[in-house]
Amino acid sequence: MTPKALEQEVSLLHQLLQDVESVDNIAYAHEILDLNRFKRITEHHRVKHFFRMRRQLEKPFVFLSNKN
Repeated sequence: MTPKALEQEVSLLHQLLQDVESVDNIAYAHEILDLNRFKRITEHHRVKHFFRMRRQLEKPFVFLSNKN
């Protein structure tokens, strides 16, 4: 594989992962389990809010769970 072809493959892979790993897509694919309040948060806009407020995810017994 030539260096130019390798660079093109890396560029395409980076573009693909950037689209897949966006905050919107992660919020749709995950939910928050808050065992302190016995709540499951599944709305994507509220999950995005939890990502922005990292202190809430660092609390004990608050988990990020994949919906799959």
